[in-house]
Amino acid sequence: MTKELLSSWGVDFDPVNIEGNDDALREMIALGANLAPVVAAAGGMVQGWNPGAVAALVGVPYADVPRLNPAQLAARLDEILALAQQALRQTPEAQLALEGPGRRRTLRQLAYHAFRLSAAFVDAMEQDGLEEAWLQEEAPPGLRTGPDLAAFGDAVRARLTRWFAQAPPETYRGTAYTYYGEQSVHALLERTCWHAGQHMRQAYDLLERHGVLPPGALDPAVFHDLPLPRAVW
Repeated sequence: MTKELLSSWGVDFDPVNIEGNDDALREMIALGANLAPVVAAAGGMVQGWNPGAVAALVGVPYADVPRLNPAQLAARLDEILALAQQALRQTPEAQLALEGPGRRRTLRQLAYHAFRLSAAFVDAMEQDGLEEAWLQEEAPPGLRTGPDLAAFGDAVRARLTRWFAQAPPETYRGTAYTYYGEQSVHALLERTCWHAGQHMRQAYDLLERHGVLPPGALDPAVFHDLPLPRAVW
């Protein structure tokens, strides 16, 4: 997601993949970083997901203030996940092996990730912190088909609905502890919403490219007032 963020700001950068690249890994460690992604510029470095710090490093104005209130974000997240389920239910199993441009993550893993990162919001609230490992989990073998993944989405949406129904308003004014630093619960909810939205956007793009969904199947209004990157990939 950091690459998409930099691209959306019009920042020129040289992407380096540390996977299977020992030289790049050593260079990252030499910078003092132990967590990817890492953005290095002008003698400075930011590691992990930290848009505010990255913006300051590269000289881009950035305000981490959600435009939508918590109730609106909760409704929007549910809408995004429902749209993901709708697409998955009509996706042939063979198409779940599709990969995005320059990516190694399959559509199956992408869809699972969108649901898992959404559930991770509740995990973070219930376990006093967002763990990076939750966002790196891969789809279990039992979630093999599009309908399988959509059924998993039902469980995630039901869990989110229960949590939002009982959360008092002051919850969102509190602090959330995450693997990339502290932020307000309100901001974490916004980040969860647009993060899921970005991946759902990618899934629809892949399915349109391969004729599973018609062009323009996704109404961009679902992303209104969410700080998504301009680039899909």
